[in-house]
Amino acid sequence: MTAAFKLTYSTMFNPPAQLHERFDAALAELRGSGLGRAYPQWIGGQAAPEGPRFEARSPIDQDWCLGHFVQGTDEDVDRAVRAARAAAPAWAATPWAERVVVLRRAARLIEERVYAIGAAVALEVGKNRMEALGEVQETADLIDWYAEQMQSHQGFDHALADDPLPGFRSHNRSVLLPYGVWGVIAPFNFPFALAGGPLGPALIAGNTVVFKVAPQAALSGWLLLQCLHDAGLPPGAVNYVTGGDDTGRALARHPDLDGLTFTGSHAVGMEVLRHMATGRYPRPCITEMGGKNAAIVSRHADLERAALGIVRSAFGLSGQKCSACSRVYVAGEVAGPLRERLVRLTRELAVGDPSLAANWMGPVIDRTARQRYLRLAEHLRQIGRIDVGGRALTEGALARGFFVAPTVARAPLEDAAWVDEHFLPVVLVGEVASIDEGIALANASDYGLTAGFYGTPQEVAHFHRHIQAGVTYANRPQGATTGAWPGYQPFGGWKASGSTGKAIGSFHYLQQYLREQSRTVVE
Repeated sequence: MTAAFKLTYSTMFNPPAQLHERFDAALAELRGSGLGRAYPQWIGGQAAPEGPRFEARSPIDQDWCLGHFVQGTDEDVDRAVRAARAAAPAWAATPWAERVVVLRRAARLIEERVYAIGAAVALEVGKNRMEALGEVQETADLIDWYAEQMQSHQGFDHALADDPLPGFRSHNRSVLLPYGVWGVIAPFNFPFALAGGPLGPALIAGNTVVFKVAPQAALSGWLLLQCLHDAGLPPGAVNYVTGGDDTGRALARHPDLDGLTFTGSHAVGMEVLRHMATGRYPRPCITEMGGKNAAIVSRHADLERAALGIVRSAFGLSGQKCSACSRVYVAGEVAGPLRERLVRLTRELAVGDPSLAANWMGPVIDRTARQRYLRLAEHLRQIGRIDVGGRALTEGALARGFFVAPTVARAPLEDAAWVDEHFLPVVLVGEVASIDEGIALANASDYGLTAGFYGTPQEVAHFHRHIQAGVTYANRPQGATTGAWPGYQPFGGWKASGSTGKAIGSFHYLQQYLREQSRTVVE
């Protein structure tokens, strides 16, 4: 980055030329010599290259092989957990200030490598260059945030009042201590931030970690592992396993984990949460489980601002964000003009290879996602109307990837499409008679991650009092329901969207990786 430019999800829409030049150079280097390599797992401070392998290919172009990765087995996961267990006492005994130094060093390495890592994220996930760079920079900022929280609370070691015991001196303290071995399972859509984001506080707190990212994004996991290793973490403090659902299941079900952070679907998240609650004793489990995020547009709204924010949130990363705007409830008086603006902006979106500066939206992640999109589009044609989009894109080079058209549609408000999370570039627009009706429909979802609103200050206050969502945005053109950044917008969901009520990048997240011990010493 340049000194005068701070990349966040709010500022990425007007970057300096130098940013593009440096990204292009990193992309050329990756494509020239960095694709198709064989990568090991990392267990106990050593490369573990043995085992059958799978290929990770880009959703942009299936001819691009990003790398060959080990299909981790139950035995691999067990070795990784045992390595983390062996390293746990020494890492926990390392003074918290020294742990902070190591993790801050990792954050600086992430920043130094932001272009190389961002290029990899763009190719493996299909993010445009700004979102890919934003994710990598966000990871460094998250680690810095938790380091600052640990430092500002002096390691969460607090002296309490002495007991009023005649003839004795009774000293009391509250101390937060690490659990031991923590597991982290990250999804494909934010493979770097949703692995590094939990890894940072887990390690700062003094836990050792075993982590796994989605198989499509195994390269991101390796690049994150390198930053942590190069920062000076001791052998066994961080361990990296690769593979698909079986590998993730083996990690989530390992009996020697002391805690787990999982980001993914509600169905799998609830299964993981239930498992962590059973056994000899319940273990902490931080689950982030998706969203069905609504934007509400009043008759008093700035429609240009609303349309821009909705399009950016609905179609960023091809709608494959848990915070994506997938439904809009608009006052009937302004529904027509809003739709016109949404259709115009959607048609103007450049869809193609998202690593190129000219393109804004890339592909969906795989063939299964594209098929799911086509089924949804056909359903909407049958029961409602598609205003723009609703088709696969197969022209020229797009045929080698999984490209679909960003879609604005309408459906009866009682249809399941308003309730189900699709994780696709499809936004439904429905008319309501009042703000209260829009809020009620938004709240009818089991999810409660993010929500947006466009209207007057008085209407915004009413929205905040009644909406059931952990992250809210009002009158925001940068994104109706997306764009949280550490230190600016804590990010965490209510209801089915999350299990803890504590938000990523907030004042209360780090403490979840610690447990309290009350100490009384009588002299």
